[in-house]
Amino acid sequence: MAENEGGLVKNGHEDAMKLALSLLEEFGLPLGLLPLAGVIEVGFVRSTGYMWIVQTKKVEHNFKMIDKLVSYDTEIHGYVEKNRIKKLKGVKTRELLLWPPVNDITVDEPPTGKIHFKSLAGVTKTFPVEAFAAGQ
Repeated sequence: MAENEGGLVKNGHEDAMKLALSLLEEFGLPLGLLPLAGVIEVGFVRSTGYMWIVQTKKVEHNFKMIDKLVSYDTEIHGYVEKNRIKKLKGVKTRELLLWPPVNDITVDEPPTGKIHFKSLAGVTKTFPVEAFAAGQ
């Protein structure tokens, strides 16, 4: 069975971003976490939490408050649950000269104002949640 089977799918940047933002909001994640452009499709399978995003080109975004450059691939996917995205693929963050992939994002529960990004290498970086608010 395909991971995206039975999923809710929205096409076109405006509708797709509405779905992506509503999922971030529903699962307690900051709304500025996905500063995407030219989104073609966003899908979500409620039964498994699997979410995918397809955009026309890679997007690099600098989160000014924490001075972090983040790269978003043309295809991003992972599993969304309360305060967390796990098994994330397609998101990388700039660390010195490397671009380690981020594969787990967690917001503290109960809220402490902190969000944690974990790479496959097991390195965890913690930042203030407000650095990823909408408009950042």
